[in-house]
Amino acid sequence: MLLVLACVCAVALAAGQKWLAIAKDDLHDPQSPGVGVLQEPAEALGALGAQVPDAVGNQVRWVQALDRGLIQPRTNILPETKVNLRTTEVLLVNTAHMGLVKFPHRQHTAWLDCSNCHGAVGLFEQKAGATKIGMFRVLAGEKCGLCHGAVAFPLTECDRCHSVKRDGPEHAAFNGALVREAGSP
Repeated sequence: MLLVLACVCAVALAAGQKWLAIAKDDLHDPQSPGVGVLQEPAEALGALGAQVPDAVGNQVRWVQALDRGLIQPRTNILPETKVNLRTTEVLLVNTAHMGLVKFPHRQHTAWLDCSNCHGAVGLFEQKAGATKIGMFRVLAGEKCGLCHGAVAFPLTECDRCHSVKRDGPEHAAFNGALVREAGSP
């Protein structure tokens, strides 16, 4: 349900706008009996959005909410699934004229098991630099675009991913490598 609400809010909102009522969001049929059953986005997300506000998407900074203990999502559905919180960061350098992308595993593995992105699902190879990503694929809803633009912050927030200045101090901190432990000097 929360996933559906995040999708609805991300699509329905423009920057700085409050949550739209489900019957008025142009996504749901206002005549459908299901509309009266669904929780309104303002009710579901309002208090959280006030504590960790975001100007885009569904107006909640989800990782901050998690880090501050405001939410405690289930780590798994199947009890035998082992949570593998990773702290490595991967630097994506084939970004044309844009800033480099620092992919933080911690923020992603706090929500997702490795198998959601690696292995049989085939989204990403487990070797840095081996996966061809490209913005056309992301904008088409592939690779990173499978979540960003749907349930994670929207693709209009370029600087959230393209955050590392080429040849800047953070780029230098990778010491020529594509992978490092988070916070490594």
